[in-house]
Amino acid sequence: MISIPFLDLTTRSRRETEVDREMTLFHFFNCAILTFGPHAVYYSATPLSEYDTLGTSVKAALVYLGTALVKLVCLATFLKVSENDSFDPYQFLLLSDKTCILIWESPVANTANMQELLKALIGFIDVAGLYFALTQLTHRNISQNHKFQAVGLGWAFADSVLHRLAPLWVGSRGLEFTWDYILQGLEANANLVLSISLAALGSLMWLRKNKPKTLIPIIYACAGIVATMPSITSYLRRGLGWHFPKVVGFELFTSLMMAFISWQLFSACQRPSS
Repeated sequence: MISIPFLDLTTRSRRETEVDREMTLFHFFNCAILTFGPHAVYYSATPLSEYDTLGTSVKAALVYLGTALVKLVCLATFLKVSENDSFDPYQFLLLSDKTCILIWESPVANTANMQELLKALIGFIDVAGLYFALTQLTHRNISQNHKFQAVGLGWAFADSVLHRLAPLWVGSRGLEFTWDYILQGLEANANLVLSISLAALGSLMWLRKNKPKTLIPIIYACAGIVATMPSITSYLRRGLGWHFPKVVGFELFTSLMMAFISWQLFSACQRPSS
């Protein structure tokens, strides 16, 4: 009986293709769990699930989407673009032959610092959206502690879906393994902590009336730092040339630090004044 070598090669090629597909899907699910899993864990592991605050988180996510749309319109309106550049807020950049990531690319111009400053000012629209979510939306009879956590959780989840789901689906299913999407998942975790911290600080600024006067400047300063974190990381990456792993490490460290400070401030404001 005569064997046909090219049939064996075809069978091996099919098997290798199936294995590659399984590995890419496995990598995608791992990155997706790392990116979105902590939000579900936080909701389940805290009293938020006991008090049924899911509706508050959904409302906060919808407010975030509206805020992101307003920011996009402002960026398209006020950012200057040179004649050689086209304004494309979400541009695909090739990381390898078969992998791409969806990121924001700012216009390259001589007034880059002014552009970054303008983007930082536009970024404060998030603070206005968070103010609306905390003070204007109707919430169930939940405490202030649970309210800011639910709002921060919904805010962070909407941010992860809007900015990381599409790059994750396109890029992590490539045949070549890359750490970038794992780092994106860690970045999403840092953003979750920062969002809850900003919501806690916003709750102290706008909802708590009897806070100590000595802590008011610290609360506002911390809120300003957290609100400008996207601009800070953008400057570190573009201005100072930091690599993505270093930026993510900075975000993780800063998020833990700001979470600790926010927790201390919130605890101090809850103590009865003497």
